[in-house]
Amino acid sequence: MKSNDKKGNKAITKKLSTAKKKFKLNVTPSQKDTEKSTKSQKPLVTFPIVGIGASAGGLEAIELFLKNIPDNCNMAFVFVQHLDPTHKDLIVEILQPSTSMKVIQVKDNMRIQVNCFYVIPPDKDMSIHNGVLHLLDRRKSRGLHLPIDSFFRSLADDQKENSIGVILSGMGSDGTLGLKAIKENTGVVYVQEPADAKFDSMPRSAIDEGLADVIAKVEELPAKIAAHIKHAPNVPILEHLTEGKTPKSLEKILFLLKAQTGHDFSQYKGTTLYRRIERRMNIHQIDKITSYVRLIQENPYELEILFKELLIGVTNFFRDQLVWDELKNKILIPLIKGLKQNYTLRAWVPACSTGEEAYTLAIIFREALEKVKPGRDINLQIFATDIDINTISKAREGVFPLNIAADVSNERLKKFFIERKDGYEISKTIREMIIFAPHNIIKDPPFTKLDILSCRNLLIYFTPVLQKKLIPLFHYALNPDGILVLGSSETIGEHVNMFKPAENKLRIYRRLNSLLPSERITFPSQFAITPGAIGSGKRPLKPAANIHTMTEQILLQEFAPAAVLVNSKGDIIYISGRTGKYLEPAAGKANWNIHAMARPGIRYELSNAFQKAVSKEAPIKIKNIFIGTENNSNPIEISIKPLQAPEELKGMVIIVFSDVAAVPVKNKLSQEHITQSSDPRIKTLEKELARTRQEALAINQEMQTVQEEFKSANEELQSANEELQSANEEMTTSKEEMQSMNEELQTVNQELHAKMEELSQTNNDMKNLLDSTDIATLFLDNSLHIKRFTQRTTEITKLISSDVGRPITDIASDLFYRGMEKDLQQVLKTLISLEKEVSTSTGKWFLARIHPYRTLENMIDGVVVTYSEITVLKDLEAQLLKAQSVLEKKFDKQTEELGKVRADIRLENVKTGKTKS
Repeated sequence: MKSNDKKGNKAITKKLSTAKKKFKLNVTPSQKDTEKSTKSQKPLVTFPIVGIGASAGGLEAIELFLKNIPDNCNMAFVFVQHLDPTHKDLIVEILQPSTSMKVIQVKDNMRIQVNCFYVIPPDKDMSIHNGVLHLLDRRKSRGLHLPIDSFFRSLADDQKENSIGVILSGMGSDGTLGLKAIKENTGVVYVQEPADAKFDSMPRSAIDEGLADVIAKVEELPAKIAAHIKHAPNVPILEHLTEGKTPKSLEKILFLLKAQTGHDFSQYKGTTLYRRIERRMNIHQIDKITSYVRLIQENPYELEILFKELLIGVTNFFRDQLVWDELKNKILIPLIKGLKQNYTLRAWVPACSTGEEAYTLAIIFREALEKVKPGRDINLQIFATDIDINTISKAREGVFPLNIAADVSNERLKKFFIERKDGYEISKTIREMIIFAPHNIIKDPPFTKLDILSCRNLLIYFTPVLQKKLIPLFHYALNPDGILVLGSSETIGEHVNMFKPAENKLRIYRRLNSLLPSERITFPSQFAITPGAIGSGKRPLKPAANIHTMTEQILLQEFAPAAVLVNSKGDIIYISGRTGKYLEPAAGKANWNIHAMARPGIRYELSNAFQKAVSKEAPIKIKNIFIGTENNSNPIEISIKPLQAPEELKGMVIIVFSDVAAVPVKNKLSQEHITQSSDPRIKTLEKELARTRQEALAINQEMQTVQEEFKSANEELQSANEELQSANEEMTTSKEEMQSMNEELQTVNQELHAKMEELSQTNNDMKNLLDSTDIATLFLDNSLHIKRFTQRTTEITKLISSDVGRPITDIASDLFYRGMEKDLQQVLKTLISLEKEVSTSTGKWFLARIHPYRTLENMIDGVVVTYSEITVLKDLEAQLLKAQSVLEKKFDKQTEELGKVRADIRLENVKTGKTKS
């Protein structure tokens, strides 16, 4: 047998080798595939990649940076600089003497090697994927060229938490958006000290945005980067915490955060917390979390930094462009078409950070409105909220750096932004659509009656338990058919009865008008979490019970036939399988009780057994019971089992009906003999038995009648109780709505208060500015009614504060300026400024200048008249004219005398000539 097996194996091996040669097949593909999959799971780059960005003055800084990089640092560096596309590039030759590393100008599809320094070529953009550098032709479109932002974003996407960004000397703000992406992926950011930089705009932009982890002189940065990389692998906090080794230290950190900021992070995902804490420990080169706890106890500023990092306030305009295009074209435009005139849509953008997403929503709404019908009076009110007061303040300002041009098209920049020297300011029409306010989605009441709710990339940082609570809350906050927009990595989970996908791939959902689940919505003020749940692996709250699933699991585990689930009174809750053979609806009013629905053949035995099983809390089986007609009856078996587990089904009873095989009668003749016996005693017993059964049936029917009466009374009581409960729930709902409305009013009030303070400050500044110029200034509207005037104006025109709103032509004036109204109308019509010299009754002279009044939106809203006193100039002019007149008279007199002298000389010459002749 063994020899035959060997021969067979040899034959198979030979055939396989022949097939391999013929078809060039791999005879062990599974092994190779396993190796490939294993290799693919390994990181393609095993060393850190440091991205460096610089602009003007950056060459000197990068030379100093290179000179201080340690030898054999086991890192790779990629240097991105603003280069003139027409200038010959000599940067490799300039930088190579400063380092022992190889300086290489990047070529397309170049794989990064360790201990090398890569430089971007001119007129190119660059990205990185799987450790390979890719070159792209520079976009020829107008606007800023931002190669540093572009590369930093791709570096963050490729290297994730291992990404490192460095910003050196440079003008502008290129690199800031890219650094935000690095921070979002828990990378590290190093920035040159602004005082040390030749041009501090780029470093200062990164610092002002709160992105810098380390700020130092350029020569100190390489050593700090090397120390961070060397220390990072020695802090395995994530593994330690997830094993539950240091939960107390984490609870202390969360307690300190809540004590200082007032915000509870216990319902954030453990991995999010651990990575942020681990990152701060790496920066401070701390090995133990207990040491970090000690640090934040002694240093409140570090606690504030950790709070900022946990918020992960990273956003930008038109993030995920496809989502906004879909929202505008497929959602907003059809929605606006179906709205009535003067309707105001309500939207909520929680976790808005610095406001880019809220402004993006306002912009696409304005575009959709113009596309449907420009003149239609449909408005959008956006509530944009965040727990960070500082980011809310930035969002309110509506000022963004120049590098937003990478995300916002030139057309939108011209239409919805006002360009300034230091960036772009959002236009007034967009700004007025949004109310910014501090709000904590976890503990504050939600905004309600919303048409749109955009909560993108927030739920991914929360625990599944909190996510399951927030989705029903969003359903409560939205109007029927309202729109919910989630992030690309977020879903509605198991709440398919609340929302349906409007566009599933893009995570846009529409609210369903179906009823909410039986359990009440958990409002934020009721959110709670079990102490120690973070990092312990225990679920703090049980999910909502699903009777359908649990019942079927029990049936599959213990039974297979038809069954019903009833409560302790016999009311049917759930039916499994085909039960028509055993149960039938009773005539009359619908009654779903097992005692009423049981067929006559099993009703008596089932009722008795059910009562015994419930009272004894023990399973009971009924055997040898027949169901059917007298001529055609089938034996069945009934199992009744009170349930003790799971907790949600405790107190309920499951009843299972099983068909059994009929037992054959061994002696048919004897059976027929007994049946056909004419013994009078047997007949008497049969009659008594039949009478007893009829009495029992009558009693049973009476009991059922009494039970029906009790049940009816109970139902009335339950109905009254439900009405009371419903009224109570309505009051609770009204209370929640009042809280929400109160929150909205507080938000609006806070926004108005901030605007009032800003307006008051602006008015004070304007008043002081106008008064300090000592120039009489008068502001008029398009109807030439007085809007504002300075104190100096009252010395020329008899104005008092109550004259505001009156026509300027009704005001008495010391000016001799009869054509003033005509000149004002001319300036309003032609928009060309005009100047005139006018005098007063007191002898003073003024230069009147009339200019059109232009708003920030470049609209004409009246005129501005300024009066500059030129009395001294006029006096000097009069003196000069008088002196000129005197001089002219003297000149004329002297000219006349000179003419006489010339005439006398000529006469004398004539006389002299005659004498000689």
